[in-house]
Amino acid sequence: MQAASASLLNVVVLVAVGLWGFVTSGSGTSLIPVGFGLVIGAMNPGIRKKNKVIAHRAVGLTLLVLIALGMPLKSALADGRTDAVARVGLMMASSAIALVFFVRSFLAARQEKAAAKETESAESPGNA
Repeated sequence: MQAASASLLNVVVLVAVGLWGFVTSGSGTSLIPVGFGLVIGAMNPGIRKKNKVIAHRAVGLTLLVLIALGMPLKSALADGRTDAVARVGLMMASSAIALVFFVRSFLAARQEKAAAKETESAESPGNA
């Protein structure tokens, strides 16, 4: 799976589960992941085109979502609301998976850049 696909899957989960939480609980804070999901989703075309700046911004927002979901998880666990724990856990899991794919794509891009630089220096006329 590519980073863009993992990010898009995360967007779908954030929006769908956030809306599910809103319908179930009626709490407006359930719409926060929906908003973040829509913003990250708007970045997806840039991620697909391997735009570094957009990809790094999407990673930052995804990490922010993952960290921010810690408080609702803690609250749901303390209150014994298993449905909320499942919803928040699902959003956290999809965000963590998206982050893993982003990091893997960043590492692959760095390796490709290093290999290209190595090939370029080996082919230059002054290295014979």
